[in-house]
Amino acid sequence: MKVLGVDPGIHGGLALVEINDGTAPQLLEAIDIPTVGVKAKERVDVLALRAWILVHQPQHAFIERAQAMPRQGSSSGFKYGRATGAIEAVIACCEIAITIVEPAVWKKAHHLRGGDKEGARQRALQLFPAAHALLARKKDHGRGEAALIALTIGGAL
Repeated sequence: MKVLGVDPGIHGGLALVEINDGTAPQLLEAIDIPTVGVKAKERVDVLALRAWILVHQPQHAFIERAQAMPRQGSSSGFKYGRATGAIEAVIACCEIAITIVEPAVWKKAHHLRGGDKEGARQRALQLFPAAHALLARKKDHGRGEAALIALTIGGAL
C-alpha cells in the first residue's frame, strides 16, 4: 500500500512510503511542499501538489495536526494554517482518505522529542538508507518527518 505522509506548512514535506506485509517499508519519493511566490506572498502551489499526488496515487494520507506554536506571530500562524488547509483540500479533492495525526503520537513511536527536526531526519535515514539522496540535506527535515508520519501511522512499526 502506498501511504502519503505530510509534514504540513509552507516549508514542510511530502513522503510516499510503500508498506507491504512481510517486507521492509520503502521510501519511494520525498519532496518539499511545492510553493509559488516569495516571502510574504509565498503559498502552496496547489496545482503542482495535485499533479504530484495524481502521478503517485497514494491510497491513504496521514497529515500531522496543525497547531499554533508558542511565540509564533499572527502572520506566521496564519500563513501556516493557510498552507495546511490548502494541502488538506488538495488531498481531499484527489479523493484520498485523510487521517490527522497528533505530533506526539508519531514522535513517541520514534523516540523523538519536541521540535527535534534533525533527529527526525536522522531517524528517517536510519530506516531508509537506500533513500539517502531524498534526505541528504539538513533542510530535508520536513521530508524526514513526513516519512516518519507515514511509517508510524501506516502500521509499519
